[in-house]
Amino acid sequence: MKFVTRLSLLIAVLSFNLNVSTAQETPFTKKYKEQAIYRLSQLMNDFYVFPDVAKKTEEHLLKQLKEGHFDQFESDETFATALTESVQFINKDKHMRIWKNRPFEAPANTPERMIEERLDRMNRSRLNNYGFSTVRIMEGNVGYLDLRGFAGLEKGKAVADAYMKLMSRADAIIIDLSKNGGGSPNMVQYLCSYFFDQKLHLNSLYYREGDRTEEFWTLEKVEGEKMPEVPLFVITSSRTFSGAEEFSYNMQTQKRATLVGQTSGGGANPGGSRRINDNLSVFIPTGRAINPITKTSWEGTGVIPEVKTIVEETLDKAHELAKEAAEGFRNKRKDLYSKMFLDLHSKLDHYTAGQSEEAILKGLTACRNAKLFEEWEINILGYDYLMQHKKPKIAESIFRANTILHPNSANVFDSYAESLMMNGDLKSSLKNYQKAVEVATINEDRDLEFYKKNLENVKSKMKADK
Repeated sequence: MKFVTRLSLLIAVLSFNLNVSTAQETPFTKKYKEQAIYRLSQLMNDFYVFPDVAKKTEEHLLKQLKEGHFDQFESDETFATALTESVQFINKDKHMRIWKNRPFEAPANTPERMIEERLDRMNRSRLNNYGFSTVRIMEGNVGYLDLRGFAGLEKGKAVADAYMKLMSRADAIIIDLSKNGGGSPNMVQYLCSYFFDQKLHLNSLYYREGDRTEEFWTLEKVEGEKMPEVPLFVITSSRTFSGAEEFSYNMQTQKRATLVGQTSGGGANPGGSRRINDNLSVFIPTGRAINPITKTSWEGTGVIPEVKTIVEETLDKAHELAKEAAEGFRNKRKDLYSKMFLDLHSKLDHYTAGQSEEAILKGLTACRNAKLFEEWEINILGYDYLMQHKKPKIAESIFRANTILHPNSANVFDSYAESLMMNGDLKSSLKNYQKAVEVATINEDRDLEFYKKNLENVKSKMKADK
């Protein structure tokens, strides 16, 4: 009985594999082409975002089939190209393409095939590094990112943050999308959010299925440092397509970046790939983009750059413009920092106990937000007034502000406690030394023992003063 079962299973497997192999190597007959065209038409009618256009496209394909237009094509490659030309002749939609499926060794619908496809996806993903090709700092402190695709946010986000971090101290940025064919709208949204500090409606995607519209707004938070003021330049070309065009169009309509290069490909309708048969697949656009400012999209027209160049001169031109913008950005920052710094020192020099504390906090907050002062620099400023200028009350006010600005730092509470102790307020000093120990314990701070020692010192001093 077991032998019969195994034999039956072996025959079934061999028969299945034979059928699959036959399907993959089907003679290129008129019937094969008919079935492919009927299936393609069905997919368009079921899913294409514009049903009326799908119907017209089907009619055109069937007319060409009847007239023998496809008889001349004797391979899946040439047949796919011909089908693409035919559907685009009617719908003008550059997203709708037909192609020959990637060849695999294992038969379809088998565990071996699943493993092969999975490994293929993994290898391609590792090879293209989620679209992030090159990042470097060019002359003039200009950050340059060659981005070849917009990967899914779930897997590509960590890589995106790492690359953006490498450019976070640049004074101007170039994002090169000249070889970018698009990808996930969620990654487009995420990367756009790095360059805005306010909530903005970037784009909408309408989908035929469910008659629904999905809006994409800038995100309040990214995992890296936002750069809303840094001059931004985007390189485009005729190969810039789909999601890469969305990024470019978002930046252009929001007046956030200068586009340099050539007019992009002109594909704005999102969708997904579907199998026609074992050998062929098609990308069916199931939605369309709607920009909130223009109320339209770049479909069919492409995104037109402000600075038009020939391909060979694009990067040099973008770099030239970026260097000039970076110099202006540095000068603007210098003027801003000088004004803020002088304003802060005016507040410190005109300190009045019980009245100036909030003004000092406000001044330091502005400096911190503008990245003029970091936590350790505020601490140094406090010690300058405590030790060199011999103005302990001003120092106390600076240290107090630092605890408000950086509540997760044990060091700022320790410094504030020290200034309170020197000013004779042992009770408040004890409270802040305890806070320093508490924060250091939570953070597993390497200086925890040092903070504990300072806490014991103030306790001993309080006991001695009784």
